[in-house]
Amino acid sequence: MHERYPPIEPYDHGMLDVGDGNLVYWEACGNPDGKPALVVHGGPGSGHGKGNRRYFDPERYRVILFDQRGCGHSTPHASDPTADMTVNTTDHLVADMERLREELGVEQWLLYGGSWGSTLILAYAERHPHRVSEIVILGVTTSRRSEIDWLYRGVGQFFPAEWARFRAGVPEPERDGDLVAAYARLMETPDANVRNKAAADWLAWEDAVISLEPNGTPGSYSAQLPHEALAFVRICAHYFSHGAWLEEGELLRNAGRLKGIPGVLMHVRRDMGSPVGTAWELAQAWPDAELVVIDDSGHTGSGAMRNEILRTVDRFAAGR
Repeated sequence: MHERYPPIEPYDHGMLDVGDGNLVYWEACGNPDGKPALVVHGGPGSGHGKGNRRYFDPERYRVILFDQRGCGHSTPHASDPTADMTVNTTDHLVADMERLREELGVEQWLLYGGSWGSTLILAYAERHPHRVSEIVILGVTTSRRSEIDWLYRGVGQFFPAEWARFRAGVPEPERDGDLVAAYARLMETPDANVRNKAAADWLAWEDAVISLEPNGTPGSYSAQLPHEALAFVRICAHYFSHGAWLEEGELLRNAGRLKGIPGVLMHVRRDMGSPVGTAWELAQAWPDAELVVIDDSGHTGSGAMRNEILRTVDRFAAGR
């Protein structure tokens, strides 16, 4: 097994004013003169994870991490019910990434991330392909409404009791409708008790979906700190109830714009919430991408997944 690189601390960090009253936290680690790489976190609303720093050789990479609007160290935080969610959309996040690139003087960067980060990476790269040197995706999603419906309804056939509890978390008249939109409305209520219960019910469902992963991290969603959990659920429900403001299938249709960008799509065989079919579809639409399927992993990863990440990131550092 390959060991991750030792823990490192940022050599620089800041708060980028992206407009609309939002400040986006960013940090840079490793070699200031190294190959630029941007870590795009998932969720949406998870915030950057310090562990991601350790997948990059600090001698060869300039690793940039940031917290998307409303989460992590960015402000205002979505756990605050007064935070304006109308200025937190996919278009806003893509624009923030481009503003960050300009602020830091990066000509091109490798994009790295997974889950929701996959959607945001693809949205950015398809709009700014000349700014992307390579792409590494861990867990492919494109946030089609069909994918969202599977995660919050379809996969319930494997977890019927847990899904029944998730469904019961919204008002009875809304239980046969759009559950994600119903949760989004609950997360906007001024009643803190209602928001807290909705967040707990949502996280319990997310934990159920990952509960069968043999080498994963059970209970990881509910393990978040209370303010992190509130922001995560509010942002997730907000984005997914709007289909991430993307036309259905948009990212797959526009994958031709990625021509010439080397990519590695790592997907896991046992991801109940995000089946491997989406990764396969993207690989068919993007000839420069290599699809690597990890058989022993689910959404929260495994040792085999970590090994593959390290090999891939090291290979791109060497220009191969």
